[in-house]
Amino acid sequence: MKITYSPAYTIVPTYECFNNCTYCNFRIDPGKDNWLTLENAKKIFQNLQNHHVCEILILSGEVHPQIPLREKWFQHIYQLCELALSFNFLPHTNAGILSLSEMQKLKSVNVSMGLMLEQLNPKLMQTVHKQSPSKIPEVRLQQLKWAGELKIPFTTGLLLGIGETAKDRIDTLEAIATLHHKYGHIQEVILQPHSLGSRETFTEANFSPHQLPELIYQARKILPAEITIQIPPNLIPDKQYLLACLQAGARDLGGIVPKDEVNPDYTHLDKQELEKILRSGGWELKSRLPIYPQFDNWLNVKLQPKVKLWRQKLDKSAIY
Repeated sequence: MKITYSPAYTIVPTYECFNNCTYCNFRIDPGKDNWLTLENAKKIFQNLQNHHVCEILILSGEVHPQIPLREKWFQHIYQLCELALSFNFLPHTNAGILSLSEMQKLKSVNVSMGLMLEQLNPKLMQTVHKQSPSKIPEVRLQQLKWAGELKIPFTTGLLLGIGETAKDRIDTLEAIATLHHKYGHIQEVILQPHSLGSRETFTEANFSPHQLPELIYQARKILPAEITIQIPPNLIPDKQYLLACLQAGARDLGGIVPKDEVNPDYTHLDKQELEKILRSGGWELKSRLPIYPQFDNWLNVKLQPKVKLWRQKLDKSAIY
């Protein structure tokens, strides 16, 4: 049986973020980061030619929606997407909370988008999200709803081990399922264990990856069958439990990238080593696009030919 992954590369427009989640190993305080320039992004894309990269994940810290810098930040992300497309890469943007109009504009230059729900228990706004206004559960659910209304192929997920209960996890999964039943737009749900990093201030115990197979089994019963469950292999140190996660129903390993920007202390396995582990369990690693085939007709006329070309390359095994 096949397990998929995305041949991806992550670019970060800015690490600046007005949220300050206690478990974060990504953010830099507003005003203290040198933003990625279009010129440097162009050099990155030029260097990625013929490096078996398909997806450009545009992952950004958030600029406060009510300050003048917001428009510059949004336009910068839009231009980075356009630039990626000009090199025939397929952009997927995850830039936190966006307005309806921002999402509508980004749809024209992205084949898919994403936002982690993390957890929907409002009590976390008094703990790990106390200084993170865009983590209000209703605000994040609204973004998933807008994505459905706009017909944006979407990835979301849960962050595990940040103070939630077992019931919270089920409630969050059920909320995702409910939205998908209405709009049919969720292509992947990520189950991401919180893993202690060197920069965070969060002091609770990590979510044990040994708990993950059972949660995947539960998620598979809650989520519609067409939603793929994704797990990050670099956050599951015990490879026997990685195989157990696949046996429980996970079918995707996300973007296998040179650096996990969200969890920089946890490097990805070499692809050949990962393939060896999967083969020992009877699984085959196969590349995919950042948009699943059933959503291709949701794209505009500018994006559809680019996706079609990549699908032809996949069929001919031209990328891996």
